[in-house]
Amino acid sequence: MALRRYVSLAVTALLLLAVVIVGTAYAVRAKHPPESHFQAEITVYTTIPQEHAAALAAAYEKQEHVRVHFVNLTADDLLKKLQSAKKPEAALVLADSATLRTASAAGAFQPYISESGDQVAEEFRQDDGYWTGVWYDPVVFCYNQDYLKTLPRIPDNWKSLSDLPEARIGVTDFLASDAAANLFCSMLTEFGDARTFGIWRNIHPHVVQYARYLSNPVRQAGMGEVDVAVAVESETLRYLHDGYPLRIVYPTDGTSFILTGTGIVKGISDRQRVEAEAFADWLLTDDAQLALQSNNFYLLPTNPGTMAYRRFPGKNLQLFTQIPDFTPQQKHDALDRWVKQVRFE
Repeated sequence: MALRRYVSLAVTALLLLAVVIVGTAYAVRAKHPPESHFQAEITVYTTIPQEHAAALAAAYEKQEHVRVHFVNLTADDLLKKLQSAKKPEAALVLADSATLRTASAAGAFQPYISESGDQVAEEFRQDDGYWTGVWYDPVVFCYNQDYLKTLPRIPDNWKSLSDLPEARIGVTDFLASDAAANLFCSMLTEFGDARTFGIWRNIHPHVVQYARYLSNPVRQAGMGEVDVAVAVESETLRYLHDGYPLRIVYPTDGTSFILTGTGIVKGISDRQRVEAEAFADWLLTDDAQLALQSNNFYLLPTNPGTMAYRRFPGKNLQLFTQIPDFTPQQKHDALDRWVKQVRFE
């Protein structure tokens, strides 16, 4: 009887162990589905932040059952990969417009214009279809609401901002961020040297701190540590959604922006091309915007056919029309002059 009881206990233990093993395997499989779960796959070279790429990949994989392999690269490394590869690894590039223009000029892309892409304004795409912008991020004036109540009128252009007598201003260091450097180079291109340096000489004495990150000036404005921040709108919207007392003002005399777009790589297979075109079109949809916004990434869509575009109150903001087409050396020299003639003068 005792032996029979031990055998029964051993069988029960083995059955429980089997249930645990099967359950664990099922959970792992559900969390990390096998490659066969996906109907296709696509490799994308990109310069966008890794967090943005992860959000987009997860949403597209869930919706379309297509595996997205994002390869995050610097602009220089991305261009080198496109130029050196005999057989393209990536079918699509998702990158800033400066990188797209360089790659297009080097013959890296094949043209593609869809119905959605054709709706995008000409300022956000290459006319012949070699690349198309999907979203952009402009620089705005981010005011603390309590500070605005003390002013007789809202300073809404670069000169009125620079003429504020007692304002505390937050700015990201032009040497620390591509978006900040792009602002300065864009102003040089749009306004010329004299006007641009005049504006920043007036602003400089009021700068509380030249921040290293794009988010810091916005946080400072929200906390009342500065009265106004010169900031990208994506960070401002993120803090607004978190309840900070901020107000966005769009410069009436224009502003710079970082544009992100897609280009389909030349020399890929027909199957790769089909998947690349489908993903490029999806990036122009509300589904892509929802994937970003649900992760607190707020970028302005270029497709006027989307609900996200129609809900954006500042879609008619004045953007700079001149492209700051600086060589790396010209950009270095311009920023060096700002350091010597403004920041450390």
